Amino acid sequence: MATDVIQPNWWQRTIAFIVDSFREVRHKVTWPDLPQVRQASLAIIVFVLIVAMFITLLDLALNGVLQKLIPSLFR
Repeated sequence: MATDVIQPNWWQRTIAFIVDSFREVRHKVTWPDLPQVRQASLAIIVFVLIVAMFITLLDLALNGVLQKLIPSLFR
């Protein structure tokens, strides 16, 4: 029949996906400029350091509480 459409195989679909992805990244994405990247990077680094300090303090506090409540765990 003239209306039959041939479906591409998985290899052709994979290549088409890669080509389309490259075109989209190249032409449709708006990339940040250097000051925006620096500001975002600094904000992320500060946030990670704050979370790391919070987790460290929580770990120390819980460790102290557990050592007082259940000393047999730490022999």
